[in-house]
Amino acid sequence: MGTTGTHNHEIYDVVGIGFGPSNLSLAIALEEHRANVPEHPVKAAFFERQPAFGWHRNMLLPSTTMQISFLKDLATFRNPVSRFSFVSYLHAAGRLVQFVNNQDFFPTRQEFHQYLEWAASGLADRVSYGSEVTAIRPAQDSGSGIPEHLRLEVRDAAGGVRQVRARNVTISTGLVPRMPAGVARDERVWHSSEFLEKFHGLDPHELGSVAVVGAGQSAAEITRFLYDKLPHARVSAVIPSYGYSVADDTPFANQVFDPAAVDEYYFGTDQAREAFWHYHRNTNYSVVDDEVIRDLHQRSYEEEVRGSKRLYFLNLTRVAEVTRNGSDTRLTLNSLLDSEPQELHVDALVFATGYEGMDPARLLGDFDRHFLRDVSGRHRVERDYRLVTATGPSCGIYLQGGTEHTHGLSSSLLSNIAVRSGEIADSIVLRRAEQEQAGARTVEVAGAAGRA
Repeated sequence: MGTTGTHNHEIYDVVGIGFGPSNLSLAIALEEHRANVPEHPVKAAFFERQPAFGWHRNMLLPSTTMQISFLKDLATFRNPVSRFSFVSYLHAAGRLVQFVNNQDFFPTRQEFHQYLEWAASGLADRVSYGSEVTAIRPAQDSGSGIPEHLRLEVRDAAGGVRQVRARNVTISTGLVPRMPAGVARDERVWHSSEFLEKFHGLDPHELGSVAVVGAGQSAAEITRFLYDKLPHARVSAVIPSYGYSVADDTPFANQVFDPAAVDEYYFGTDQAREAFWHYHRNTNYSVVDDEVIRDLHQRSYEEEVRGSKRLYFLNLTRVAEVTRNGSDTRLTLNSLLDSEPQELHVDALVFATGYEGMDPARLLGDFDRHFLRDVSGRHRVERDYRLVTATGPSCGIYLQGGTEHTHGLSSSLLSNIAVRSGEIADSIVLRRAEQEQAGARTVEVAGAAGRA
């Protein structure tokens, strides 16, 4: 049984929940503020439930590349001379010249992950790994009923619980894997978020038939990986659309991820927001890079030439039911091209079916009633990514993700991460200064009243 205590008896200016790229970028922005204003640093701490830094480790497939430019790193768009930029990492790793000689804007996913680990290692004293924040509550230290800071419960890997106090919190707990209703994950049925770990846990020779469900980038990459790694296996791609759709990464379409687009979305009309999604979903959702699509089609065509087929694309098809019998997994499939349900038996099944958005209500509990929601029941969010409150607490809860409805397509993506984290850091610093000035005025007025 764990013990309860207060961590360092200190009130932090900000506590970050999760230490993935978003809060790592925020930590960098705060570190650079500390360097610029050393006499008044922002006190920050971060808690990450993983035992060490890791970002989508189970999708670090060989030779897969990032879908964004290396310049859209943790800091460059906010501070081009940051020592935490991807270029700084390349210089530190002794690979800057070789990377330039590649003449490619898109590093491999493996190399970008190494960059993130390198950046995280430079801020290791700010983060507690193996620590999960389980609740956020108002601290009852103000007679006004308006909390001046928050109390967080943190559970460590051994089950011990301690309390941490903060004036602000940034929630970046990541996305939750989405599975079809009624389908449970196990040693033979996986979500793409656990793919490599599950795949390497089985003997490849046991996998004579595998299937991948989904129409996006992860689904296509996993299909290609399985085809290459299991030369003896039948590989089936179950695709709800008619084949894969190409991601639009052309220059004008990519402007939807520009920092300026956030203002245009946030302050835009309902019709403008609807147009963003209607015209530009194909920049990110259920789409695949052109290179991966062509690669898979080439493999399929080569099979046609050889007259030996083991790669199957089941288009306009959805999974109706999944049943398990030992190592055999049976899929019941409904196809719009065939009125009769189909059956498919596989040894492993991968759902690359995306993620659910981050919901802060799980951490807030009853405290959530103080935060306003829109007509669709979603949290209202200020332009600085802070939850809108009904009672106006002086503390702030910021969201790093889960704000697509207010801030647009780049809410949970890397494209705008440096600028977004800078805006949150600026908001925390500015609001702290305003609160300190208000406190000083209160003391001054009280002193004058006492003298009178």
